[in-house]
Amino acid sequence: MHQTRRVILASLIGTSLEWYDFFLYSTAASLVFGKLFFPTFDPLSATLLALVTNAVAFVARPLGGIVFGHFGDRVGRKTVLVVTLLVMGVSTFLIGLLPGYDAIGVAAPILLGVLRFVQGLGLGGEWGGAVIMSIEHGDPRRRGFNASWPQVGVPAGFIMATALLGILNATLSEAAFLSWGWRVPFLLSGVLVLVGLWVRVKITESPLFAEIEQKGAKARMPLIEVLRTHPRALLSAFTARIGVDVAFYTFTIYILLYITTVLKMERSVGLNAVLIGSACQLLLIPLFGALSDRYGRRTVYLSGVVGAAVWVFFFFPLLDTKSFPLIVVAAVVALVTHAAMYGPQASFIAELFSTRLRYSGASMGYQVAGIVGGAIAPIIALQLHATYGTTTAVSIYVVIALAITAFGLAIAPRSAEAEAQAVQATR
Repeated sequence: MHQTRRVILASLIGTSLEWYDFFLYSTAASLVFGKLFFPTFDPLSATLLALVTNAVAFVARPLGGIVFGHFGDRVGRKTVLVVTLLVMGVSTFLIGLLPGYDAIGVAAPILLGVLRFVQGLGLGGEWGGAVIMSIEHGDPRRRGFNASWPQVGVPAGFIMATALLGILNATLSEAAFLSWGWRVPFLLSGVLVLVGLWVRVKITESPLFAEIEQKGAKARMPLIEVLRTHPRALLSAFTARIGVDVAFYTFTIYILLYITTVLKMERSVGLNAVLIGSACQLLLIPLFGALSDRYGRRTVYLSGVVGAAVWVFFFFPLLDTKSFPLIVVAAVVALVTHAAMYGPQASFIAELFSTRLRYSGASMGYQVAGIVGGAIAPIIALQLHATYGTTTAVSIYVVIALAITAFGLAIAPRSAEAEAQAVQATR
């Protein structure tokens, strides 16, 4: 039990740092990168281009999932998790040192895109390993709860990134923030990564992987075998994540764009609202993970899907009131529905694949969905509102994505459902 807690803690700290790096870029892209790296374009085009560089990471994530998933199933989970954290931390630190367009011209946005791509590679391998280590060390009856802790890294990382940017934005002048203030959180990542590495090198390898290794049963080409033997599981993992991703990036990233560009309110309003909502998620994600151990992954997951599909039609009208308390309500309830999906998501996806193929299968299914989910969600939302002049179009887009997630839950292989039922039978 002591080792299980240590693994969960290491996974939580590591994923929090990785998502801190990832969301730091996403938030900065929506707030400042357009002005710094694309100053020759009009404000809307500059913001869109900044979001495109943000989307580059989502394209890189499946590649990271393939590469690191292969080595995770071949070499081991622990080694890969140390490497992914290092890759993410170094690339984030270098972004903090990157000169803007005014200093080096077109090379600035190009280098920005390259470093964002490297970030995506690191995160692509991180998620699967952190979740799998938590599952494979712990009690099978508590897989939903244990696997939910790496998921807590998402709001934890978002809080750290948003809070730091929010504090700097509130305490510095506009000129100082654009000049050097935004760089501070990126440079801080170098120190934080050292902490994460120190924690991760102390954990032991997954006992289930060690057993596979001892039996000589490791897959030679894990991804090829996943494609050949688990096509339905891959499709389920892929589709089950799309709506979750679209909803999340609408509720956390597009809200910042909407509040500042459409409602003409201060950046701090959106940042603070999302910060409060993310704080609520810290407690709720493990709760929904634990509920999935008792009531089933799909039941809890689907409750979040339905909740988000309904709430998105209240979300924008509440923002339109320009009342800070109501904007906070909009963000908090939205992220509660996301927590209901995100809590059981890790165990749901990981349980679709056998132990010897789990790293590759879970990483591939999860990360590919990011390309058509989170990568383009803020861009599509921005374009839909610009084209139709109404947030109803954005809400319908989110609902369509959530319907795809419901489909993914419905087609999950029965083997995963049978495993969950077997676990319940042992309670």
